[in-house]
Amino acid sequence: METPAIAIENLGKQYTLDRQRRKGDGLRHAIEAAIRSPLAWARTRRRRRAERTIFWALRNVSVQIQQGEVVGIIGRNGAGKSTLLKLLSRITIPTEGRICIEGRIASLLEVGTGFHNELTGRENIFLNGAILGMTRAEIIRKFDEIVSFSEIEEFLDTPVKRYSSGMYVRLAFAVAAHLDPEILIVDEVLAVGDAAFQKKCLGKMGTIAQSGRTVLFVSHNMEAVRSLCQRGIWLKEGRLHKDGKVEEVIEDYFDSLSGENSFFCENPEYGFAISRVVLKDGRGQESSQFRPGEDLIVEVNFNARQRIEQPYFTLSVNGVNGSCFTANMLLDGNRPRALEGSGVIACRFKSLPLFPQSYFIRMSVRTKNGNDPIMDYREVAFFNVVGDLVDYGFRGEFLARASTSTPVVVPYEWQLPDGTVAHIALALTAK
Repeated sequence: METPAIAIENLGKQYTLDRQRRKGDGLRHAIEAAIRSPLAWARTRRRRRAERTIFWALRNVSVQIQQGEVVGIIGRNGAGKSTLLKLLSRITIPTEGRICIEGRIASLLEVGTGFHNELTGRENIFLNGAILGMTRAEIIRKFDEIVSFSEIEEFLDTPVKRYSSGMYVRLAFAVAAHLDPEILIVDEVLAVGDAAFQKKCLGKMGTIAQSGRTVLFVSHNMEAVRSLCQRGIWLKEGRLHKDGKVEEVIEDYFDSLSGENSFFCENPEYGFAISRVVLKDGRGQESSQFRPGEDLIVEVNFNARQRIEQPYFTLSVNGVNGSCFTANMLLDGNRPRALEGSGVIACRFKSLPLFPQSYFIRMSVRTKNGNDPIMDYREVAFFNVVGDLVDYGFRGEFLARASTSTPVVVPYEWQLPDGTVAHIALALTAK
């Protein structure tokens, strides 16, 4: 039997959460207190140890990943995804359990990990490559390819402290991707890149996967996970909740999130916060379930502590098979003149042309030039479309497969050779 690329057995990682340090809590004060009153100091130490909270970021995780598998790891924030990758990358050690790894690992967990701010991009390629295990000859041989992939040729001899976060991640991913590792581990760092570069990175990871290497990919972008991975692992509250085919895992993940539309996001630099995202039906009632042909209203509650001129909002409706449609102020040209104080922006999607499936909404907010993100794309709400397609006039032999087919249906008609015209739309038929 082939040896797995990664074997994880009863893995656990524990952290101790201390209470906030009080004034006069430094080493000098502790020594002084211990000398002056040893008994009181000992009692204080025991009491403070009792105040500590034990937190398990991961617990009882067991899984095997075979050579050449491409695995997507999903879950809510705080589910333990990044902790798992740090353990696999040997950045930290487990509290319990063990990990067996066959092959060389390249990890891209944080933007610019291993970079020295005072060194140029050229120098950091050699430094970061050496840290990742590449020989000098190997770096020289692949240098031009790394630079070309990163698209930072004109800034190659500029210190990386002057790079934007996007330039950082371009260079970091380019070095890691050209290491030719047996195992590539990628966290959600690609979110800082632009859309074109994210697509390029996903294409590179797809090429790596097709070459028989093992890829572990953590992302909140379900479309990217679905298109890249064959297997999905869902972590929930530090434990392995589900492991299986990626489509099934993502669909169950969506189902669990439907109705949990509590979202908060803040950007202190702009003094802007999204306090809540509410989904409503055509009657204005809050809901997480809709029928084909009904209206869907997305209400975004915001608070702008400082005036923001002419921002752009984008809302994207996505399903397990990818993006369905968007409402994009950058395209339609409509936007508020300014945001200041608390308020609501609402978008009404009319007559949902969607099959019964699970969906989620991603949102972004950008400055008036359309380039700088106030809030980059985030999943802000989840909902289900429910109903029996028979009620909408669908009678096909493959009706049972509608739950995994392309979800959007615009009205259309068939003209058959015998002169029959069949009208198809997601509108209730009269009985």
